[in-house]
Amino acid sequence: MKIGNVILSRISALHYVKLVGRSALFLLVLGCYIYDRLPSTETAFVDGFLRRPLILLTIWLVFAFEMFLRFFPDQVESMGCQKQFSCNYRAAVEPRPRPSDGGATLAAAASWLALNGTIGALYFLHVIDRSILILVSLAYSVCDMVCILFFCPFQTWFLKNKCCVTCRIYNWDYAMMFTPLIFIPSWFTWSLLALALLLLAKWEYNHARHGEYFYEETNDTLRCQNCQEHLCSHKKQLISFHRKLRQKLLG
Repeated sequence: MKIGNVILSRISALHYVKLVGRSALFLLVLGCYIYDRLPSTETAFVDGFLRRPLILLTIWLVFAFEMFLRFFPDQVESMGCQKQFSCNYRAAVEPRPRPSDGGATLAAAASWLALNGTIGALYFLHVIDRSILILVSLAYSVCDMVCILFFCPFQTWFLKNKCCVTCRIYNWDYAMMFTPLIFIPSWFTWSLLALALLLLAKWEYNHARHGEYFYEETNDTLRCQNCQEHLCSHKKQLISFHRKLRQKLLG
């Protein structure tokens, strides 16, 4: 797939589809949020949201289906999350010592908990309400795709991994995405959060048991010469494209 001068791999194209779909869901719920706060309406946002079962069910099915797929090997998802399965492990011909990333991983987790702890505090102080928590989770889902396609603060500031395929916390995404939902007790919120936490637990269990699957130093599947996704080259192409576009606009 090609957009302008930027060539997209199949996985990158899939991520763009997810970006558009998740953005649409976010804007839809944002529209509900704004509508339910118009002077002519008296229904609280969450109650109003629950009055729209089709929207609720659509959001639940989209994310529950995405998470369900992550529990099993498939050819659709990125190797970033698929590397945990034995079928994607190719013992390195020339193995190297694995990086020591425990400290960086804990730092990434701590930063995320601090951010969402702050959001939770604002909720309990009644500065924000349940509607904002839902919108934050949907905004996180959009940011998840932005991190993969454009810029990831966890990669840049904490883990220093060269690409998403080698990311230590790739499968933390849904648990991170639905963290704010812990403050909203309902089947919709807690079922999504429970699935996300099960996915996270499976990932961490596999990492503890088969850490060699997760690093290019021990798994040849993750090395650049075997990559089928080209996410890093895609980002470089975008940076080059934006630089040329900016130079052209600035004359």
